[in-house]
Amino acid sequence: MTHCILIGAPVDEGQRRPGCLMGPAAYRTAGLAATLTALGHSVEDRGDVTPAPPGTERCANPAVHHLPETIAWTRALTEATRAALPHGMPIIMGGDHSLALGTVAGVAAHAQAQGRAQFVIWLDAHSDFHTVASTTSGNLHGTPMAYASGLPGFDPFPPFPAPIPGENICMFGIRSVDPAELALMQPTEITVNDMRVLDEQGIVAPLRAFLDRVRAADGLLHVSLDVDFLDPSIAPAVGTTVPGGATFREAHLVMELLHESNLVTSLDLVELNPFLDERGRTAKLMVDLVGSLMGRKVFDRPTRSYG
Repeated sequence: MTHCILIGAPVDEGQRRPGCLMGPAAYRTAGLAATLTALGHSVEDRGDVTPAPPGTERCANPAVHHLPETIAWTRALTEATRAALPHGMPIIMGGDHSLALGTVAGVAAHAQAQGRAQFVIWLDAHSDFHTVASTTSGNLHGTPMAYASGLPGFDPFPPFPAPIPGENICMFGIRSVDPAELALMQPTEITVNDMRVLDEQGIVAPLRAFLDRVRAADGLLHVSLDVDFLDPSIAPAVGTTVPGGATFREAHLVMELLHESNLVTSLDLVELNPFLDERGRTAKLMVDLVGSLMGRKVFDRPTRSYG
């Protein structure tokens, strides 16, 4: 069984639609700890991370907003994630996806200290491959994977520790990529399993192929699960909905395959905006998916009534 370390990351500054800062409380209310305990895991809730007061950093791109706040969150979450990993599996409850600027930095620093390869599976509608210099929206939740890849254009962020090689990154379920992001991604060896690939090949073969690479390298695997990986018809509580996402069954299959691999060492839960939810429906689904990731089988799932 696993020692699960819950870390709240009430980050709201990486995009412009307020509400993600309520995410950690929603996960707690939806029973994340009880779900994990019922599966036999031990749970430690370290509360919500509090970043240092923001500095006065600036960048050349006038579109970027909340830069000092995001840098402060990045530093705090890098340390919180890195500090948790020797003691168990950190589950970072977000918060918008800019939190991954810190969490992925933290897991990469830990992997480097262990002398092991770090892998990332990015379950998201978006590639999040802008840099601070390239973003036109100015929303820094669209930058973590470019940062993790060690791309230039991130001044004045701290340098990313041990940038993750493209062959160690799998984007799974994406269906919305800006031209600038595509141009930055094309020279890399990132595996892009977009919805076209999944429609043609199914979920299982592409995911197992990536997991086989992680296993062969004796790697550590970070899973970053964005609510918008899911189809908005089943997960409405996100400010960045893109039609055509994973269905209930597809999402649970992904989680069960990840569990069976026994490779996952850390997890982000991001972009849940409870203000946009329907009676906790999305929060409960995300908790249910964590249950599948941590060992609940399809026939163990309870019947629920929303009436």
